[in-house]
Amino acid sequence: MNTYTRYVTIIWTLFIGGLYTIFLWSVLIRFNYLGAFGEMPDLVKLENPKNELASEVYSSDGVLLGKYFRENRSPVTYAEISPNVINALITTEDIRFREHAGIDLKGVFAIFYYMVKGDQRGSSTITQQLAKNLFKTRGIKDKGLLGYIPGFNILIAKVKEWELAITLEKMYTKNEILALYLNTVDFGSNSFGIKVAAKTFFQTRQDSLTIPQAAMLIGLLKAPTSYSPILNPENSFKRRNTVLQLMYENGIIDQTQFNSYKKQPIKLNYEVENHTDGLAPYFRTMVSKYLQEWCKKNDKDLYGGGLKIYTTIDSRMQVHAEAAVAEHMKVLQRRFNKHWEGEKPWRYQNKTEIPNFIENIAKKTERYKALEDKYGKDHDSVMIAYKTPIPMTVFSWSGDIDTLMSPYDSIVYYKHFLHTGFMTMDPYSGFIKTWVGGINYKHFQYDHVQQSQRQPGSSFKPFVYATAIAKGVSPCTLVPDLPITFKYKEDGKEIVWTPRNADWVYSGDSLNLRQGMARSINTIAARVTKMVGVQPVIDMAHNLGIESELRPVPSVCLGSSDVNVFEMVGAYSTFLNKGVWTEPTFIERIEDNSGNVIYEAIPKRRDALTEEVAAVMVHMLKGGTEEGGGTSQALFQYDIFKGNEMGGKTGTSSNYSDGWFMGISTKLVGGVWVGGEDRSIHFRTSATGEGSKTALPIFGLFMEKVYADNSLDIKMGRFKMPAKLSININCPRRASRVVVDSLAISEEEDQLPEAEIKE
Repeated sequence: MNTYTRYVTIIWTLFIGGLYTIFLWSVLIRFNYLGAFGEMPDLVKLENPKNELASEVYSSDGVLLGKYFRENRSPVTYAEISPNVINALITTEDIRFREHAGIDLKGVFAIFYYMVKGDQRGSSTITQQLAKNLFKTRGIKDKGLLGYIPGFNILIAKVKEWELAITLEKMYTKNEILALYLNTVDFGSNSFGIKVAAKTFFQTRQDSLTIPQAAMLIGLLKAPTSYSPILNPENSFKRRNTVLQLMYENGIIDQTQFNSYKKQPIKLNYEVENHTDGLAPYFRTMVSKYLQEWCKKNDKDLYGGGLKIYTTIDSRMQVHAEAAVAEHMKVLQRRFNKHWEGEKPWRYQNKTEIPNFIENIAKKTERYKALEDKYGKDHDSVMIAYKTPIPMTVFSWSGDIDTLMSPYDSIVYYKHFLHTGFMTMDPYSGFIKTWVGGINYKHFQYDHVQQSQRQPGSSFKPFVYATAIAKGVSPCTLVPDLPITFKYKEDGKEIVWTPRNADWVYSGDSLNLRQGMARSINTIAARVTKMVGVQPVIDMAHNLGIESELRPVPSVCLGSSDVNVFEMVGAYSTFLNKGVWTEPTFIERIEDNSGNVIYEAIPKRRDALTEEVAAVMVHMLKGGTEEGGGTSQALFQYDIFKGNEMGGKTGTSSNYSDGWFMGISTKLVGGVWVGGEDRSIHFRTSATGEGSKTALPIFGLFMEKVYADNSLDIKMGRFKMPAKLSININCPRRASRVVVDSLAISEEEDQLPEAEIKE
């Protein structure tokens, strides 16, 4: 055998042996021989490749409110992607993409070349990169035993990616592969996929990206951190121009365009999407908590399943609600600061300052506990450190302030803020329309619509009057405004309770039920409670939708038991909805990532009142604006009464710790609570601290904005009453006079006539 023949034989032997080795290596990997190579994705996964997709939350009018995600990704089709992005991608990542079938042979040889040099670079095709991204071929999962040996891990991963790339090319068109790839890749800044990246960096749609914008985004793919325009703007600028040069060299742009684009600075409109931004953050937090439980029960992935959650919130109304809260609370906070200027607002009921108030709060914080660990619980050293100023960003009604402040002083600063919870609802469908859980979600994440439980004060009284009317007491029944005393036992102790009116005055006048409720006379509500019984009042409240525990004591009639805004709005809505309680509902439907409806709301309903009693209660609530001395008449300062009827009830707890307003209109029911984070922080006078001053303005401002918004189907009008009403609501007007002797009434005289009661 001559030398030539020997060389040819050797070359063919090496070539065939190499092919055989590659084939054998591929087979071993394909079948995961002895578990050494890790599992390959099955056909089902290849046919249905899945990225983690953000679940999206929409308002009832189709506006995206926010997302829930581990990786913020929203998929788009090829047709929805700008050609500028496609061109930049192909010229930068895989110039022969349209020609190969998943593996670029030149790229393969490049891999071996770089491996020999000890460089792990390589030229993977777009399809191979897609396979790597979709099936995590470089990850720990399904790595196999040999995958932990340096060198073998890359060889195994590469062969897997080659095989997967070939299979993907058979299953999908080139355009589909490009779309899959651009939906998969990480652009940094928690932006996965081209749609989210376009919004994060430029606040534009992915189909509207310009050539320089597309070049910058595609340039990020090589190293999202190193080429970040935020973290490394100079590197980002150079990398973008490299992509532009490749586009020029491959005929995508001409010389003039290239020369122009490469000089342009990178113009960002950068905004990372996060949960504290956008409309209704308190609402979205509440929805996420509900959905976590729902997804667990229904085997769904909230943070990666690409669900579409359609809520009941109306984005236009939500804008008005948040604006009303901000507008009023900003003014109220200034008033509160002026009210307590030079003094500390945390007070006992006897108005003396609570000692060590801030220090006791500080001791519960994580920072204080960490300092205790550091200083061995040396209190003096801990407090010195705790009172040392550090850089921080604090909330103000003029915008966030970057400042130097000690953690101790930050507690003092934040404890001065008043808070609020505001919710509105369509009383007929049960659909919640607005939800404002606080003054600023970024700084105060406690939700005062549903989490917060506070005393409703007189806003609880309608449940007392509803109980009486349901038992057959006429709204025209006269009740004297005179002292009344309750004697009862609680925890084995004898209790004597004599409620007083807010102004400490008993007029002696006899008022009908509508007048008594409108003027919020405590003695009249207490007398009606004594007549109908405490437990029936509690039962009525529960039947109307109050789920909070109500203490079975006489003071419950004046709102002494804690409730929340959420359940109060649901309860008041029953009056508008002909006596039918409808569960407050916040999700209309949920769709999976294929558009299939997997949940549709069917609100719970129950008959709580007769239609007649409900209609009478609407009439009673209107009394707040129509009766002389009605506590809701502050609504008249707002432009909401032209041919329109409104009703409502104020509420104020002891020491003005809580201000409430429950408002009704023909289309919406709303509830507002305002107060300090701690009950000991409050106004000191009725002129500043009553619900009509603290809470009512939010509802008034909101309704004014809603009625002025022509895009909303919320028009002014009158409440509809039944054509025939057997209960007399046309009460005679009569002057009341005080009879001196009547101030000392007996237990028997305290009862209303038995004939007025229907069991």
